Amino acid sequence: MSDVIIVALISLAGTALGTLGGILAANKLTVYRIEQLEKKVDKHNNLIDRTYKLEKAVAVMNETVSVANHRISDLEKNNIKGEKSHG
Repeated sequence: MSDVIIVALISLAGTALGTLGGILAANKLTVYRIEQLEKKVDKHNNLIDRTYKLEKAVAVMNETVSVANHRISDLEKNNIKGEKSHG
């Protein structure tokens, strides 16, 4: 085999190994970045879930306050009527 062919084959092998190494490094970085994005998405989804639960709790509290205010208003009306009938 001539020296030129041997040098060409060595160059081909070096190029192939270098390319493979680059692909593996890029793949490793891509996998890492995807994992980091998944963590951020999980945190975001957790925040959305907590916000939904808080909004639900606030709605229940608002309804409770509304019912309490209505009851107080009824009691005040009854008290005023009672005072007028006794007075």
